[in-house]
Amino acid sequence: MLVDQRQGVRKILRVRAMVVLDGSAPLPARTFDLGLAGMSVTTASKVDTGKPGQVVFEMLVDGKPQIITCRAKVSHCIFSGNEFKVGFVFQPLTPEATAAITKFVR
Repeated sequence: MLVDQRQGVRKILRVRAMVVLDGSAPLPARTFDLGLAGMSVTTASKVDTGKPGQVVFEMLVDGKPQIITCRAKVSHCIFSGNEFKVGFVFQPLTPEATAAITKFVR
């Protein structure tokens, strides 16, 4: 049985995103859920566990769209249905990203 290793609360967020792993081409994705410690996305391509990079997505903050860029490391990548579900653990977030995500998960 797998144990959920997430830390903190996550909230569903379904928006378009871009995954840019270090040394790789940008990869279109769709967010799945988001929290202060990390997030998960779905994508058509497999990515390597442990690979660092960034995830870029747009979300509403105080009713206004804001682009969020988060440095992250791939924690897992599993095939589910007809796509890959990729988990990310955030590296230290910028104050702006921390504030936006905190407002979202409240």
